[in-house]
Amino acid sequence: MKTILITVVPEETRAAVLDEGRLMALEVERATHSHLVGNIYKGQVQNVLPGMQAAFVDIGTGKNAFMYIGDGLPADTLHTLPKPQKIHIGQQLPVQIVKDASGSKGPRATTHITLPGRHVVLLPTAAYIGMSRRIEDETERSRLHAIAEKICPQDMGLIVRTVAAGASETALAEDVQYLEKLWHSLLARFNIKSKGASLLYRDADLIIRIVRDSLTEDVGEMLIDDRAVYQRVCEFVQLLSPALVERIKLYEEREPLFKHYGLEEELENVGGREVELKSGGFLVIDKTEALTVIDVNTGKYTGNSNLGETVYRTNLEAAAEIMRQLRLRDIGGIIIVDFIDMEKEEQKEQLLTLLRELAKEDRTKTNIVDITSLGLVEITRKKSRQNLDSIIYSECPVCHGRGRVESPETVSIRIAGDIRRMEHKFHADGGYEIEVHETVAEELRHNQLLMNLAAEFGMDIKVTAAPGMHPENYSILQQS
Repeated sequence: MKTILITVVPEETRAAVLDEGRLMALEVERATHSHLVGNIYKGQVQNVLPGMQAAFVDIGTGKNAFMYIGDGLPADTLHTLPKPQKIHIGQQLPVQIVKDASGSKGPRATTHITLPGRHVVLLPTAAYIGMSRRIEDETERSRLHAIAEKICPQDMGLIVRTVAAGASETALAEDVQYLEKLWHSLLARFNIKSKGASLLYRDADLIIRIVRDSLTEDVGEMLIDDRAVYQRVCEFVQLLSPALVERIKLYEEREPLFKHYGLEEELENVGGREVELKSGGFLVIDKTEALTVIDVNTGKYTGNSNLGETVYRTNLEAAAEIMRQLRLRDIGGIIIVDFIDMEKEEQKEQLLTLLRELAKEDRTKTNIVDITSLGLVEITRKKSRQNLDSIIYSECPVCHGRGRVESPETVSIRIAGDIRRMEHKFHADGGYEIEVHETVAEELRHNQLLMNLAAEFGMDIKVTAAPGMHPENYSILQQS
């Protein structure tokens, strides 16, 4: 059974999902870093780039949202418009944010609006009936599809969510009625004449999202350490699924909730580059601008039979941990996994099968593409909200995200080059004083570089360690 833990302080809310006591997912929301994903705005087109089939839309948040023109209007509407009326500068559109801003990139927007409810997602601009891939029973899929077709508003679409399995037609119909009213109210607000961009609808906060999306029949209990939030959740669940109210409990112990469940230490390792496996093997996770690379190593694991079996067992264990880490760290985009080479094609297929089975458990759309001729497994995972890494950590002010700085020897050689250039322009009779980082000062005191330089130009060179100086920075002062 699963357990959901919610801990609340004024500055942030954290929600963790445990499966048989093991941390499987973690979400953090801070008051100063609100997510935009799911929000709907009255946007105004600021610029159109025909060569990229894209537009930039002002949503009133200070940074324009990027939108593919193909995403701008539903296909059936787009084809009916004369060319001059297609997306143009100054046009106002209802747009929904589908991806948070990242780095220098603004948020990503679309006008294919989706309004999520407990059992269904309403698609006001697309006449389409979809079904959660996690509902596998064909009889149940057929039943839900028939209900969806019956209750779906005209010219709109529905996606039936996983939690709808076993739900009655009445429950689904109530969901649809509420979402349809919400959509009409948003349109009414959009049509009210007002200049500029404005927020039409704010997506639910973390508390409501975790209840709406994760509180299902396989959750044994949900523990909340804040009384006001506990009462709010109970009231919300009473409306959605009254049978689940008894599983919501208020945590009142003195020991912090996450510490009680042994999560604090594990959370400290979430940003770590290496992840240990129980067998003794380990993963190395490296993130780049374009993709995330994961390397699998046997480490201390030597197995009990032969090399081929040892490699296979390590890869299977690594596969399970990799899929867990993708969910835990909310890694999105392109992921390349370098598993340990396996000779048997049968073992490769079994590994891919395991990855695909584990991917079904992920609420975020994850696709196991294939294994390349070099033995690399390609994975894509939908990226939308800011992940845990970007919320908890900031770029290192010392290495600026490189993960390393110039060695003391490299900095010493640069200092020597600068002094030579200065000496060729004007000889310093009084010599030089150099201020450097402690590690560079230690390097300069123990090698022959400055002694040789002083002898070469007939002068004195003094080295001073400057506390707090950047390891790559230095200053050279001429002495009178």
